Amino acid sequence: ITETAEDFAFKLNAAVRDSNMKDVLELLEKGADVNSKAESGWTPLQSAVQANEENLVRLLLCKGACPHARKDNGGTAFIEAAIVGNVNILELLLDRGVNINDYDDNGFTAFMEAAWYGKEEALKFLYSKGANVNLRRVVSEEKEKLHKGGVTALMDACRKGHFSVVKTLVQEMGADMNICDNKDRNALIHALKEGCAKERYESAVSIGLFLLDHGVDVNSKDECGKTALILAVEMQSPDLVKALLEKGKIDIDDADEEGNTALMVAVEKNNYNIAKLLCEKGARTDVGDLIAVANRNRAHNMALLLRQYNAKFVPQAFKDWEPKSKCWRDQLKKLYKIYHPVIGKLKTFQCIQQRIQNTFQGGIYLGIYNGTEVAVKISRSTEGDKEKKFYEQCNNCEHLLKLFQFEKAKGYVYLCFPLWEKNLEQHLQEPEGQICCKGALRMIFQAVRELHSLGFAHQDLHPSNFLIDLGGKIYLADFDNKRKLIEGKQELVNSDLEALGSLVLYVLTGGKKPLQQVSAEDLVADSPDYNEALDLVSSLVSHDEQGLEDLSKHPYFWSKQTRFNFLKTVWNKIKDLHNRKAVFQAPNATESFPYPSWTKEINKDVLNIMENPKKGRSFKYSNNVTDLLRLIRNLDEHPDIRISNKIGDHAEYFLKLFPALTIYVYNSLRQNPEYRHFADIQYPFL
Repeated sequence: ITETAEDFAFKLNAAVRDSNMKDVLELLEKGADVNSKAESGWTPLQSAVQANEENLVRLLLCKGACPHARKDNGGTAFIEAAIVGNVNILELLLDRGVNINDYDDNGFTAFMEAAWYGKEEALKFLYSKGANVNLRRVVSEEKEKLHKGGVTALMDACRKGHFSVVKTLVQEMGADMNICDNKDRNALIHALKEGCAKERYESAVSIGLFLLDHGVDVNSKDECGKTALILAVEMQSPDLVKALLEKGKIDIDDADEEGNTALMVAVEKNNYNIAKLLCEKGARTDVGDLIAVANRNRAHNMALLLRQYNAKFVPQAFKDWEPKSKCWRDQLKKLYKIYHPVIGKLKTFQCIQQRIQNTFQGGIYLGIYNGTEVAVKISRSTEGDKEKKFYEQCNNCEHLLKLFQFEKAKGYVYLCFPLWEKNLEQHLQEPEGQICCKGALRMIFQAVRELHSLGFAHQDLHPSNFLIDLGGKIYLADFDNKRKLIEGKQELVNSDLEALGSLVLYVLTGGKKPLQQVSAEDLVADSPDYNEALDLVSSLVSHDEQGLEDLSKHPYFWSKQTRFNFLKTVWNKIKDLHNRKAVFQAPNATESFPYPSWTKEINKDVLNIMENPKKGRSFKYSNNVTDLLRLIRNLDEHPDIRISNKIGDHAEYFLKLFPALTIYVYNSLRQNPEYRHFADIQYPFL
């Protein structure tokens, strides 16, 4: 029976996994492919590495095994070597040109795998060769939307309870303890989340205390809003609870997404000593039905302790509150009902379920300020005060995001903004995300103009920075503080204009492509306003001398009737000139008349009626722009029922037949210094 390549691949991998050097050599001599793949995409080299067979690895490399080959999950022999912890194999593969920071489809690097499996020697070797200690797990866009990824090697070591590795990462390699993953969890949270399991308890406590001694941020939370203190109480570790309470910055009454505080968890778990610690440190006893829980647990001493600290049943009768927001209704109702400490008049909760937008400087969260639903940005006091000052300047602007209220507490500023429904990017990505392009762009242009009038260039005109409220009104925000003072630097203004050009295309194409990829070629050539849109984008990208103020009155924004009236008005302005053609023959003109045979394109009966009117002299129209403007004006000013029956609405007919005419006339006038004032129009939006 003739053996297939698939048979050889299976046998070669089996021989490698059995560490059978003789069979491996024999199969290779028979023609087995050294880079063949078995189940799940494993190559012989990867199998040899997994088996920790250094001699086999050397043999396969000599026989042409590819060190860059990937399994079905994107894993490589190098990453596998880190899992095994074999430094010699790692060095061997590095010498073959592998990328030390390469990662598989789940974002794992060799360095991360060494940390995960507690391979300290391999970890130190990789660090010495330049591995990125603080690299966050890179995942696909789909996974990132689900808040997966972003984990570091330190978080992995904390999660798996490798205390020695954690110490090495922090003390010898300078690992950042306060980096957060895509669920906003830092290394401390990763350590404590696994601490409830018996086999992990001791290591979790040791790691937690070590991180606290080295200044880890104690205010990070897990994806359910549980603080480090709540997790420590769930672990029932008095040492960790005591260490956390000694940190002055901790909020002892912070609650998770279910409204449970650390004291409520301690009472539920009937841990008297921890409950006593919390009460002594001032934990609130007037939230949650603490006495009832203690009685249910038959915990007489716990009930006595709680009464000693004034615990009593406080019924919470919620009125039927209905938010105005449709998009955030469910989250707002939950926020309204759960217990959570109020900051001044603000109730907000930093957790993924309450986060409405990501920024490079943290998230934007839902909030309720004195009964009004708001969006909340939390900043440290110094930065927050600067932002507050900027947003207060926006109060008189119609389309810049305004500050509604603010609160200060424990070194943080809570900036509260009127709540929006979605940002422009989110809106256009939805199947029903229809938008009036002209109206939206008009608001976007005004927002940028208003920002420039305050002396700032935005520098990040991304769709996610344009916010849409319940009424469809658009506001410009700058949550990442990318704005810069213009101070006479025209290049900053030009940069905004170029970005605005891309944004125009993004909106007109319905957000089907990412902002960075969209181009004029994506516009549908026979779409309404095609010529005007192209010219508007071109003017923005080329830093047209008109500036944003005048570009906001560009023909793109005109209605059909306004464009038609403009064409009629131009004839009225030039009809008495001695040399009308000179109006359209500016020395720097960049366009030629797009309809040099227009008399053949127009309806023959219409042209005949206009050339031979019932009243007045006959007139022969020529194929030039001035005569076309003359015909348009005369036809509309001296209506003839025969023409109306033929073509219907005059504006509709001519703009459809000659779609490039308006922008040609407009630009021709603008490019002619002597007649550019003819292009001015008083009411462009009617």
